[in-house]
Amino acid sequence: MNVLAAIGEILVFIGTFFYFLSALGLIRMPDVYNRMQTSTKSATLGSLGVMIGVGLWALGSDFGSVAWLTKTVVIATFLLLTNPISAHALIRAAYKRGIPLWHGSVVDKYHEYIESKAEKAESVEGEGDAE
Repeated sequence: MNVLAAIGEILVFIGTFFYFLSALGLIRMPDVYNRMQTSTKSATLGSLGVMIGVGLWALGSDFGSVAWLTKTVVIATFLLLTNPISAHALIRAAYKRGIPLWHGSVVDKYHEYIESKAEKAESVEGEGDAE
């Protein structure tokens, strides 16, 4: 067994562990926002571990080549860039749809931001009417 193959196997195992954490987060978290946050972070790390691990594993094996590693790095980079963005869009859509936060959530920064933005808009309108 090659050292690269061993490192690849370890990364695949770590990625699989993060997939398990993602599934556990979907079961254990109380609301859609916590579930999305947990599953997105874990699935992103799991995908990265598995992808890079497969590339290194193939590079260290008899059938692998540098093309395997290159392809898996490109796919992993794509996942690293798109997974958090898509999760953010889904969470924001859920919030705008009115899906309530868990009662134990004590901070709602997005609601505070929307209120401060509305207050600024009202103050600008009020200044324009006074002139």
